[in-house]
Amino acid sequence: MKLEITCTRAEANQKQLLNCMNSVEGKASSFERTSKLLSIAGNEVRLKILFLLQMEYELCPCDLADILKMSVPAISQHIRKIKDAGIIGARRDGQTLYYSLNKDDTDILDIIFKSIKLDQKIA
Repeated sequence: MKLEITCTRAEANQKQLLNCMNSVEGKASSFERTSKLLSIAGNEVRLKILFLLQMEYELCPCDLADILKMSVPAISQHIRKIKDAGIIGARRDGQTLYYSLNKDDTDILDIIFKSIKLDQKIA
């Protein structure tokens, strides 16, 4: 398969370019899932919520509001976005909803939170 080369250098490594293209295309679903997670975690409040859920396993919106010194409605809006992205799940106990991380996303978050914890030790 001959690629149309847009590179300005004299000779592009066709084999290298094809290998890279196949690698990226073969991991499309992983890129999509990771991109969605990072997009959600790119907001400081949502990152804190995810961190707290990883640290405590599950919390209710009232707990998160108290910890983050925010209103419950503001926390609920962030939770809705995280839940809509499929990163957290909910468990009902009477009138109270408890949120926790879905296991599928904890590997990536563990790496991010390990970095945050290391930063705390250095400071």
